[in-house]
Amino acid sequence: MPSGQQRETNVSIPLTPTRSDLYWRRIFNKYDKDNDGKISYVELKHIIESREYEHDLPDNVVDKIMNLADRDNSGYLDFNEFVDMMHHPDLKAVFGHFVARYVHSIIPHRDPVDTTDGTYEEEYSCWPPAVCMILISLVEIVLFCYDAAQGNTDANGPIAKLFIYNPHKRQEAWRFITYMLVHVGVVHLLVNLLVQLFLGVPLEMVHRWWRVTLVYLAGVAAGSLATSLTDPKVYLAGASGGVYALIAAHIATIIMNWAEMEFAIIQLLVFLLLASVDIGNAVYDRYWRHTAQNIGYVAHLAGAVAGLLVGIGVLRNLEKRKWEKRLWWAAVVIYLSLMIAGILANIFWTDRFL
Repeated sequence: MPSGQQRETNVSIPLTPTRSDLYWRRIFNKYDKDNDGKISYVELKHIIESREYEHDLPDNVVDKIMNLADRDNSGYLDFNEFVDMMHHPDLKAVFGHFVARYVHSIIPHRDPVDTTDGTYEEEYSCWPPAVCMILISLVEIVLFCYDAAQGNTDANGPIAKLFIYNPHKRQEAWRFITYMLVHVGVVHLLVNLLVQLFLGVPLEMVHRWWRVTLVYLAGVAAGSLATSLTDPKVYLAGASGGVYALIAAHIATIIMNWAEMEFAIIQLLVFLLLASVDIGNAVYDRYWRHTAQNIGYVAHLAGAVAGLLVGIGVLRNLEKRKWEKRLWWAAVVIYLSLMIAGILANIFWTDRFL
């Protein structure tokens, strides 16, 4: 090598864009209305305005964001400036987590030449924190420990007697929901906790706590209503109705977002495995373990049906297709019809419960 000549260093440059680049490119192209490769002030304001708020975003806030992100003072944001804006720490200080929250909630338009594989995984977020299933689990643990301290672990303690679904106290309507807080033994509690935490927390990270809570409580309510009608002399305890609703909801969101998930088939198999474990525990309790209470398991099936229907209705669908819209309407109508029929039957079909 001649004297004074520097050796060139080979740098590996990826020839194809990363999944993250494709994700942000879809959002950038969606709001680049005139397709000039730049985001204008008006287009930026349109991006960060949310339908959740009654009033438009104040202009001074948009000015601050534009001035912060427009590094070359051109009056427009190119693609690189747009991506940097979404990751800029000072932007969150000016505008909180609003932009990130909204961007993660929009439905990106699918470009036929782009892959959507892995888009679902991009939606996982730790803010707001996924604490709903954790809080429910803690309440279940505390109440079980309180009864255990009284020497009762088989749904015979003071808390269990107050909250369990008792067919002889059907007029106490809260029991149709609060039975989820009562468990028959440590194994019953641990299995339900395991499944609802492993499935509920990831669902919350994508779909937010209130959607997951709706799915969970829908499974609980469907389980008690169905049990009261099909097995009117049976007591009901445990969170299995809600747990099966989470399992079915996870399967629903996998089906609805199949193309956007990176390892959809593996996730589906994992959830089916967890369901099998819970079913095995239910069969063991029913036929081999003699408990003081006669506990029914119709809630498992009813919870799964409710979770599937409500999951399709309320959980986020990253890319809506025509057949999925029709499926949404069918799920909502079927669920509401079944719930109304169950409630009316429990109120007026008095001969069933004599």
